[in-house]
Amino acid sequence: QVQLVESGGGLVQAGDSLRLSCAASGRTFSGYAMGWFRQAPGKERDFVANINWNGGTTYYADSVKGRFTISRDNAKNTGYLQMSSLKPEDTAVYYCAAGKWTARVGGMYDYWGQGTQVTVSS
Repeated sequence: QVQLVESGGGLVQAGDSLRLSCAASGRTFSGYAMGWFRQAPGKERDFVANINWNGGTTYYADSVKGRFTISRDNAKNTGYLQMSSLKPEDTAVYYCAAGKWTARVGGMYDYWGQGTQVTVSS
């Protein structure tokens, strides 16, 4: 089992930056790929970014490419999502997930955090 806890969300203005953290506990975090997803009110959960077990491979949704950066520090059992140039359409609950595969589909992940709210005002 892996327990994930997100933090770092909040209310910001368009153009601002935020860094989300995903703290892992339980089984060895470095053994898992990590993904970030988001869900806006009334919408489906969308893929944002993922990173493989050692941070060597990353992938981004087109909507965040060039603005968001995913990273991880396995020594600290923590993953990160650095978000820059935020837009109102980035408003959502952001979830981190861990799993065996570096996937873009939420169903491929085994463990999920509870989510953290990000609200971007115009």
